[in-house]
Amino acid sequence: MIQWSEQHLMMQGAVRRFIQDEIVPHIDEFEHGDTPPYEVLRKMFRSFGIDEIARERFRKQIAAEKRAAAGEPAVTIREPKKEGSEAAADALAMQLIPIIELCHYCPGMVTALGVSVGLTSAAILSKGTTAQKERWALDLMTLDKIGAWAITEPGSGSDPFGAMKSTARRDGDGYVLNGNKTFITNGPYADTIVFICRLDEGNPPAERKVLTFVLDRGMPGFEQSRPVRKMGMHSSPTGDLFLSDVRVGKEHLLGETEAVTSRAGTKDTFSSERTGVSAMALGIVEQCLRTCVEYARTRIAFGRPIGEFQLIQLKLAKMEVARMNLQNLVFRQIELAASGVKPTFAEASAVKLYSAQTAMEVCLEAVQLHGGNGYTAEYRVEQLCRDAKVLQIYGGTDEIQISQIARSLLSN
Repeated sequence: MIQWSEQHLMMQGAVRRFIQDEIVPHIDEFEHGDTPPYEVLRKMFRSFGIDEIARERFRKQIAAEKRAAAGEPAVTIREPKKEGSEAAADALAMQLIPIIELCHYCPGMVTALGVSVGLTSAAILSKGTTAQKERWALDLMTLDKIGAWAITEPGSGSDPFGAMKSTARRDGDGYVLNGNKTFITNGPYADTIVFICRLDEGNPPAERKVLTFVLDRGMPGFEQSRPVRKMGMHSSPTGDLFLSDVRVGKEHLLGETEAVTSRAGTKDTFSSERTGVSAMALGIVEQCLRTCVEYARTRIAFGRPIGEFQLIQLKLAKMEVARMNLQNLVFRQIELAASGVKPTFAEASAVKLYSAQTAMEVCLEAVQLHGGNGYTAEYRVEQLCRDAKVLQIYGGTDEIQISQIARSLLSN
């Protein structure tokens, strides 16, 4: 089992200082003041050079694609296998540490960040043409622009493809798009939107191809709602999208071909999103445990600190076990990256199921341990409890994860 290296701990300390200086003093503005999180996240990217790292990585990828398109030989950098695997593991660790630290205070920021930098840009990078990547992907990777990944519709929920009503209809050399999307992270503020719909050729909906388009903010016929009020994740703006006869050229069709299968890409997206929940859950649980330990030391009842009561000790002990298990799941992801192995879809579902349920259980116990204080907004366990709940819903509900895991077991 691995542990955080000295370099990782230095990164962790730097991120913690940034959060204490730039986020914690303004947390109520992000949680209750309708202040979008994007500017402070951009500042974090600049402070740690994340935007420059993204630009360099993107430059190399595009250069390689253009050489391949021109028939030039690929430029390979030979390095020992061990060093290459260690680099992959280290890169993932450096990505996960800010996620964990942000989730101590604002899990919603991680959701907003992950959808823009992760899901939206990843969809374009994996299926887009070189021109599409140059046009849209880099700005998303650096947070210069905000992205949204739009699949969920009113009435679809856990059956996004079966109940999908949004359509694309061929029109000359382009397409006309219609439909509504709901529960879209970053929807109200997104500059670039990955829009998934069905190709209407006059055939029954169940037989229609699933296509993906890339849309720009402000296109005629395209409207983005104001942020909707939610139970939690207030620092992650969520809204609806409305398309009424939005005309786009073929250059907006991802891959510029109808042969690109959107179903397979969507499955990869869900898998990535699900495994990322373990890092979010770890951050939430760490903060709940830290807060509860301090409260148990200082809260006096019946003439002594409540931490001296066995029932309180039991709650703290179970929280620590949960923290250790979640940390081990995070470390397992890093180890898999080092070996070049991706988790199966069922394994990703199992990770999400356990992580989401564990985070929710710990948060409820944290509120209970704080008693009446835990039910007030003054104590942050109340916010974390509200935030944790959505981990059991988005990216596939607990019930969907159970179904995916069971299908995998029964098919073997």
